[in-house]
Amino acid sequence: MSAEPSTSVVRAGAAAIKDAVRCLAAGGLVAFPTETVYGLGADATNGEAVARLYAAKGRPSFNPLIAHVADLASARRLARFDAAAERLAGAFWPGPLTLVLPKTQDCSVADLATAGLGSIAVRVPDHPVARELIAAFGRPLVAPSANRSGHLSPTTAAHVLADLRGRIDLIIDGGPTSVGVESTIVACLDGPMLLRPGGLARQDIEKLLGRTLADGPPVSTDEEEAPLSPGMLASHYAPRARLRLNAESVGAGEALLAFGPARPAGIDQAKATLNLSLRGDLVEAAANLFSHLRALDTSGAAVIAVAPVPHEGLGEAINDRLRRAAAPRTAGRAGDV
Repeated sequence: MSAEPSTSVVRAGAAAIKDAVRCLAAGGLVAFPTETVYGLGADATNGEAVARLYAAKGRPSFNPLIAHVADLASARRLARFDAAAERLAGAFWPGPLTLVLPKTQDCSVADLATAGLGSIAVRVPDHPVARELIAAFGRPLVAPSANRSGHLSPTTAAHVLADLRGRIDLIIDGGPTSVGVESTIVACLDGPMLLRPGGLARQDIEKLLGRTLADGPPVSTDEEEAPLSPGMLASHYAPRARLRLNAESVGAGEALLAFGPARPAGIDQAKATLNLSLRGDLVEAAANLFSHLRALDTSGAAVIAVAPVPHEGLGEAINDRLRRAAAPRTAGRAGDV
């Protein structure tokens, strides 16, 4: 019987980029930091590499992946941009915005990565390690969050190793991510539509476009139904503990995910407490979200009481992730080990 594959962790730098490029060219899997969360990279043009990525994550093959590219010119080779998409890319790339656009006729990304759809999700990340890696590799990388499907998204290399040790080849440690939630996803297929709130606030997009963004279809609860873009399954980002949202008090033995300076009733009997942002800063809260949920999930509490978070700016993305984490588990997915 062969030994379990090993996963190397290397500090970000020129040597790490060279090792990662060699690994990706051979069809391997490399986790690396972006400004949002750590991504699990594979050659987007290599169907077998994409299949290995799905297997490593335990990700449903119908859930499409985001193609990460070096710049707008590279994105135009994969996708057709209308006027709205051009304005959004010009204003917010590089950055935490993913655009879902029609594929070009000669799009090089493997069909498996787009789940057989006629559209493709593309992004130019804003992180020096991610940008250097993509440029050095010279081809688009699919890079969903570097965690088991349905588990909490990773914001440090240690999170990646804890979830994917032995399942992937290499992790580039570039320190903690700055944004802490995934990219905002906007479809430009028949007028701009918000498919997933994320690290770029809806208000900033609407201000640029001078119009209200239409809301996309509700997230899917049916694992046999192909979503339009990544991140649209209802039960996702799930800890083992049950989440109780908008909690004004803490029950005996519950853990508490707090927000702001308020002290909920019963806080002294909480099994563990972490505050997303004591000063009520939504940017800080987004950066802390997944790591705090992870830490509270190790406390042994069966329930995590979650204090209310304002539904504005990045609060929309935070509440979206919390709602999904609290959704009923689908057997064999969210919360699985």
